[in-house]
Amino acid sequence: MNAYELIVNILTALGAYEPVLNIFKAHGAEYVLKVIIVFVEIVVLMAFVLVTVMFLTWMERKVVAMVQVRYGPMVTGPRGLLQPVMDGIKLMGKEDIIPEKADKWLFTLAPFIVFIPAILVFVPIPFGDYLIISDLRVGLLYIIAISAISPVAILLAGWASNNKYSLLGAMRAVAQDISYTIPLALAAIAVVLFTGSLSTVDIVNAQSGTWFGIIPKWFIFLQPLGFILFLIASIAEMGRIPFDFQESESELVAGFFIEYSGMKFAMFFLAEYAHLFAVSAIVVTLFLGGWNGPIPSFLPAFAVPLVSLVYFLIKTYAVIFFAMWLRDTVPRVRIDQLLNLGWKIMVPLALLNLLVTGFLVTILANGVI
Repeated sequence: MNAYELIVNILTALGAYEPVLNIFKAHGAEYVLKVIIVFVEIVVLMAFVLVTVMFLTWMERKVVAMVQVRYGPMVTGPRGLLQPVMDGIKLMGKEDIIPEKADKWLFTLAPFIVFIPAILVFVPIPFGDYLIISDLRVGLLYIIAISAISPVAILLAGWASNNKYSLLGAMRAVAQDISYTIPLALAAIAVVLFTGSLSTVDIVNAQSGTWFGIIPKWFIFLQPLGFILFLIASIAEMGRIPFDFQESESELVAGFFIEYSGMKFAMFFLAEYAHLFAVSAIVVTLFLGGWNGPIPSFLPAFAVPLVSLVYFLIKTYAVIFFAMWLRDTVPRVRIDQLLNLGWKIMVPLALLNLLVTGFLVTILANGVI
């Protein structure tokens, strides 16, 4: 069951679905009701992403402050919780500047291209039991394909700015993305071998239950090397420290979006933090059991999706916290070290992990052990 069917079931339980459907059927437009429900899903998803991005900007400042033994935002709202709102107002009020020699059309288009895949990647992510926009049969392949669009937008932004620092940052971003997409995909394929499905829901369901009544059947225990490779590759694809070569403020003064201001800059900013949440959610889905957790038997059926959502968010924010903590404690490596790590270490290890996984799956399928 997906989010559409969940909405229909809720309306049915409230006794509202059939009367409303009959009204639309009387006018021969029952498809309009389907469009409205899908539109509601999109609005809820957009609202969730925007609120999440706002919270993550506050959370990152607080994590940095904690590591550096200071307070972080404290003035606007309780514990500085309204600081993201003030940042949004500030960005909306800033002047939108386009360099004189920039390619104006591509310069304007690039922020929107980078933001769209950051939203579309949420479609097959299962936030909880029944809480998924669409359970695609090729959900994992869809996620990897959609994520590959972002480097194109970054390259457009760097080239259209007509700035050598922007172009260099964009070229670094593309090289970095290509280097780490391969081990990321190979680590994900190892999980697919165990589940026999590309559906994210099937992957989560395969991790339900426990071994010996204690150890969760999460793929992090079956694929520890795959988990490490996927996590490192994910952080590299996000371009976060220690892999922030697409920005490199010390030598590229912000890299590919140095020429952007106002809401165009905000679009890159939104995409960055939406990507952070999405990647962390994918890590949870593939290796940390997704929404699985102990569900008390006394809970009514309608509460199960909410409890599963809580489990999913706790795990996701744990991964996000790790990424933020890593940014504040590890220095940036050199560009040659970055590429050597990807091609000479992570790709061979990912291939080895895939080979061992295939061997184990074959043995288990033949009933040898």
